[in-house]
Amino acid sequence: MRVLITGCAGFIGSHLCDKFLAEGFEVIGMDNFITGSPDNIAHLLGHPRFKFIHYNVVNYIYIEGPLDIILHFACPASPVDYLNHPIHTMKVDSLGTLNTLGLAKLKSARYVFASSSEVYGDPLVHPQREDYWGNVSPVGVRSVYSEAKRFSEALCM
Repeated sequence: MRVLITGCAGFIGSHLCDKFLAEGFEVIGMDNFITGSPDNIAHLLGHPRFKFIHYNVVNYIYIEGPLDIILHFACPASPVDYLNHPIHTMKVDSLGTLNTLGLAKLKSARYVFASSSEVYGDPLVHPQREDYWGNVSPVGVRSVYSEAKRFSEALCM
């Protein structure tokens, strides 16, 4: 089985790489290091079932050979990071999601998108149920992240 993990040099992405390798998968990790760290995947670079591609998912993506699963975890995830990179944050969760979904369709791969409770904005309901639509400001300080994640969720649907 072969898996592509975008955002592989981030905290969650790097741990997903470890987990899938431990399960016997061939792992292709993709990251552009805008917020991820090469240190998070350094221990994987010599692994025979790990391949790293330094790439920005906002560009067209093609991977040779079969893919069974795509995990799209690329995106600046902390307020400091996404406020320092607002345009990239919106692109990675619009164009990046569209590109990875297109690749999943081409390869007939399962697709996992990492969303966030930020799609609910400043919620009026705790905890949020799946049928809660949220209380989001589309022009607020954190909107670059929450609106991009909301858009990605719509693409996934």
